[in-house]
Amino acid sequence: RQDAVDKIDEVQTEIDKLNESASEEILKVEQKYNKLRQPHFVKRSELIAKIQLLGYCVSSMLTEDDEDILHRQTFEKNSYFKNEVLWKEFHLGEGGEPRTEISPIDWYPGKDPTKKAGSGGPGKAGKKRGYEEVESFFAWFTSQGDATQDELGEVIKDDIWPNPLQYYLASEMDGSGMD
Repeated sequence: RQDAVDKIDEVQTEIDKLNESASEEILKVEQKYNKLRQPHFVKRSELIAKIQLLGYCVSSMLTEDDEDILHRQTFEKNSYFKNEVLWKEFHLGEGGEPRTEISPIDWYPGKDPTKKAGSGGPGKAGKKRGYEEVESFFAWFTSQGDATQDELGEVIKDDIWPNPLQYYLASEMDGSGMD
């Protein structure tokens, strides 16, 4: 019986080696095709900017303030923030741990949709007036929380990025897209 267990272990070791080799080969092929796709991704991104696709893809998460801001997603000079570009990136560190990098948003006074003036009394952050956190797409956008728990990030990576046009066309067909 022990002999059979040892032989199964040997066979499993060989299978594991083959699986590892296959993974390495698959990674090489994926890297090759990612390089080939890169110019197409750039072109698609330029075209996406023309139809304000982000708003269509995340429309169910948007508040009225978010929608108003995202109608200006080319981020030319606007009355909400000074940035021309907003970004959020997910990376794997050297040890494989996920990390998030964001562009801070330089909001004009009173324009941050994630905060509304509250009735915080004296002592709240050293000010006489506090702020109440408000649900907003921009709260996700500026959050540096645990990348492994980021559901919207996963949806963007797995669903929206591979074929963003499906979200635009679906919202156009059911009339739920942004005007």
